[in-house]
Amino acid sequence: MVLSLMRKHAKSWLIKFLIAIIAVVFIFYFGYSFTADKALKVAYVNGDLITGPEYQKAYREMLSAVRERYKGMWNDNMAKMLNLKKRALDNLINERLMTQAARQLGLDVTEEEIQKAIMRYPAFQVNGRFDMRRYQSLLSYNHMKPEDFEQTMRQELLNNKLQQFLFAFVDVTDQEVLENYVFKNEKVNIGYVSFGPDQFAASVQVDEAAMEAYYQKHQEDYRIPRKIKAAYIEIGPDTFAQEVDITEKEVVSFYEYNMDQYQHPKEVKARHILFKAGPEASDEVVQKAEDAAQKVLKTARQGKDFAKLARQYSEGPTAADGGDLGYFQAGQMDPAFEKAAFALKPGEISDPVRTRFGYHLIKVEDVREPRTESLAEVREQIEENLTHHAAMEMAHEKGLLLMDQMPYDIGLAVYAEQHGLKAQHSPYFSKNEPVPGIEGSEKLSPSLFALEKNETSELVELNGKFYIFQVAESKESYIPPLKEVKGMVKADTEAREAEKAAASAASQLLQDLKSGKSWEKGVKASNLTPEETGFFSREESIPKVGYAPELKEAAFALGPDNPYPDRVFETDQGVLVIRWLGRKGIDKEKFEEKKAEYRSSLIQTKHRRIFENWLDTLKKNAEIEIVNDVTA
Repeated sequence: MVLSLMRKHAKSWLIKFLIAIIAVVFIFYFGYSFTADKALKVAYVNGDLITGPEYQKAYREMLSAVRERYKGMWNDNMAKMLNLKKRALDNLINERLMTQAARQLGLDVTEEEIQKAIMRYPAFQVNGRFDMRRYQSLLSYNHMKPEDFEQTMRQELLNNKLQQFLFAFVDVTDQEVLENYVFKNEKVNIGYVSFGPDQFAASVQVDEAAMEAYYQKHQEDYRIPRKIKAAYIEIGPDTFAQEVDITEKEVVSFYEYNMDQYQHPKEVKARHILFKAGPEASDEVVQKAEDAAQKVLKTARQGKDFAKLARQYSEGPTAADGGDLGYFQAGQMDPAFEKAAFALKPGEISDPVRTRFGYHLIKVEDVREPRTESLAEVREQIEENLTHHAAMEMAHEKGLLLMDQMPYDIGLAVYAEQHGLKAQHSPYFSKNEPVPGIEGSEKLSPSLFALEKNETSELVELNGKFYIFQVAESKESYIPPLKEVKGMVKADTEAREAEKAAASAASQLLQDLKSGKSWEKGVKASNLTPEETGFFSREESIPKVGYAPELKEAAFALGPDNPYPDRVFETDQGVLVIRWLGRKGIDKEKFEEKKAEYRSSLIQTKHRRIFENWLDTLKKNAEIEIVNDVTA
């Protein structure tokens, strides 16, 4: 009957509709049978399956973490730039390999170990004890199920056991520690002269041919970058604030959940007068500082204005402010200073207090006792916070809705008008510039330049607002003809010739010095003033010279038998000719003090390398099959 009906009305709209429905059913039903299995399988790691939902969960978590880190600078194109899809899959593969390796080694994590780890987790503790309500509240706030968090803890504990196994026999010898300390802390001192291009600028003459040659070689330096105009819709939370209705339950829950931020420890407001006597000060200096402190203390306790005394006698950085330290709480000051300050009452002045800086006289001006702000005190603040958060959510939802409903080929200005909005237009800007009129959009520009003309961006959050961008106009990059940039080319050609002249003169001096000419005569003949850096280590910037890694490396290779390097060095200071002046070894006492710290750092470095090499070996020997290329 159905078939005869179809034959009879083959050309009617009803039959066409029925055929369309049947086609959709076939696509969904049979299409699923062909592709769903593949969609549920992402990869096999030594036969162990990584599923689609598992990968999507890992990717969402990574995406959420990166969004939180970049906050207002985040946009969806950054996910591609940071290659998050591949990183999420790599992490899952690594976890599989580590779990398999742990299983082969007989390592496992028990339910009891997971439970103990969760109960010791600092974020779930209140007053030093595990709090179930806090645990459930935090997981709910982060949209995480208990079983998901427990699985995360299982993996973390298993990783720790693996690392303990791998690093059980890893050690660092005393010689390794010493060599590392020497490498980082020995110092050299060098002398140098600088040949600056400015010294040769007056003697440089360039003709048309020279400019043409320079331009042909450096055309890219004069390229005019691509520029675009952007149309954009701005969706701010202020538009939705009036629609938000905050309940009493939400206010109370927020207050209880964020109780820590409303608790204020004891604070004191104080001034101080410092008489300097550092840890390495002689006994004479220490005694002099203490005597001066006792003398000023007597004057202060006789009623003289403490702030004026601080301006007159204090050797600390707050002297100009009358020694004012403002309010501070426990843990912010030197322990000895803090102990004395918190023992004083308002108006009292301490006896001289010895710290690593010297002797202090402390006057406490006010004391704030520890307290917790009541809900009534912070209610307005909480309501504003919750309203803003809810308005942000509504603005986000509005932005997503606009994105979902937007036709592929419509202009943003037309689309905005259809929805009662108004699109704004920027002037032309280049890739290394912010979007004109949008503060803080510097990091957004590169992702907009990845779009073609009339292509629309994803929803972008920036400075607490949401934006949809569309490339409205585009001027492609081009290299201008020489006549348009002739002034710049002439200046650049002259500068380059001056640099060559400076390098040539410096190289000639170095050749003379290595041939036996004395430093004094060579420098005098060049009419230059010699400089000296003073001692510096490999960990420090070169004094007076700045960042010059090749120069630094050469300096540490010099010595009394080879005081000159084989080349000159072009730096921001000009072209430098250097010579070795001296080397300063390490301080043995300081080495003994820092020995444990350096040993720990070296062990951590070794651990990291061993773990990375071990994981690389697992990958090389594993059978990894990508079933569904989710990174594409």
